[in-house]
Amino acid sequence: MWNRPGEKPDGAVVRDALGVGIAVGLSGFAFGVTSAGSGLSLLQTCALSLLVFTGASQFALVGALAAGGGAVTAAAGAFFLGVRNAFYGLRLSQLLALPRAVRPFAAQWVIDETTAVSLAQPTRRSARIGFLVTGLSLYLLWNLTTLLGALGAEAIGDTDAWGLDAAGPAVFLALLAPMLRTGTERAVAALAVLLGLGLLPVLPAGVPVLVAALAAPAVLWAHGRRNDARVDTQEAARDEARDAARDDARDAVSDDQRDDVTEEDR
Repeated sequence: MWNRPGEKPDGAVVRDALGVGIAVGLSGFAFGVTSAGSGLSLLQTCALSLLVFTGASQFALVGALAAGGGAVTAAAGAFFLGVRNAFYGLRLSQLLALPRAVRPFAAQWVIDETTAVSLAQPTRRSARIGFLVTGLSLYLLWNLTTLLGALGAEAIGDTDAWGLDAAGPAVFLALLAPMLRTGTERAVAALAVLLGLGLLPVLPAGVPVLVAALAAPAVLWAHGRRNDARVDTQEAARDEARDAARDDARDAVSDDQRDDVTEEDR
């Protein structure tokens, strides 16, 4: 199909979407291994990927359970991480403008990757193609690799002895790192790490993750205060410059008047 000027070719959209779907979908293997290593059954592990389908929340849930946290605490941490998808949905609902009958099914695919691919497209048509291809490829591959990972973990036995318990956090960091583009985002991530690691020895498993979420409002508050102080400094500098200019103008007028008086006296 011919594309209008300014539109992205459909083939390019499909290629980019498949690249994201395949690259991220393969990390489902790490989730399957981690979930099985935390004590969840094969059925429970696969049900999480089929029904929850949001990697960060899934890793947070099984990570908290593996650390000995309660089911309620683990679920709460996963829930708070998944709340961001609701905000993604608000933006994508306007961008994609899907029929009402399709929206409940499309909501299952509203995640970081589908949102990023869709928002990167120049037109609604390209955004819809990107959303569909990314969501479909990622959903299928994520669930397949989750199954393979869980089966592999059962065959291996003790996943901790192989160091596979670190696979989940490693994949999560690999997905997160490229998203930290600004200084504020990196500051939020650094403070969250400090809170999570610092409180890990003194709080029940799963609770440090919830406390670490306070890093975002704390950094944003500090950033806002710094901006306010910068604005106040700039305004004060402008006021000083304005007052200095006014004084110079007044002095210049006084000098002119003094010269006029002198000439009149002559």
